[in-house]
Amino acid sequence: MATSVQDIKDKYPIPVFYYRVTIEGEDSIAFSEVSGLSIQYQTITYRDGMSYKDGSKQMPGLKNDITLTLKKGIVRGDSYLFNWFNSIRLNTVEKRDIRVDLLDEAGEAVVSWAVEDAFPTKLDAPAFNATTNEVAIESLELIARNLKVDYPG
Repeated sequence: MATSVQDIKDKYPIPVFYYRVTIEGEDSIAFSEVSGLSIQYQTITYRDGMSYKDGSKQMPGLKNDITLTLKKGIVRGDSYLFNWFNSIRLNTVEKRDIRVDLLDEAGEAVVSWAVEDAFPTKLDAPAFNATTNEVAIESLELIARNLKVDYPG
């Protein structure tokens, strides 16, 4: 059974290494890792008059906040993440929308995650170790109001 190129494009899972991250008002930024693109609801345990017989019921509650982590290599003269983090003041923060696109081999978005009203909550410097030659990676944690997923085409 021969597999055509079109069969591979249509039926095989998409690799995760080819993606684009765009922060509102900026061109795409090269991040080495993006995590936390998850939607989750709290659960409520409800007990009524028949709970002694039927047991308690589980229902969906409030949607949890989106906690996103972006990691990128430190580049000389690039202080974009630090400047955004440093703009935070008590009760004042610049919220931005973030878009993560999973791309196919032609660079077209196959799945897109739109993160709404994100703002930084933590900025981590790289771990320093004189016995390795790894790239210096900074990590930015964000919290956001909402996450939408789009499957174009």
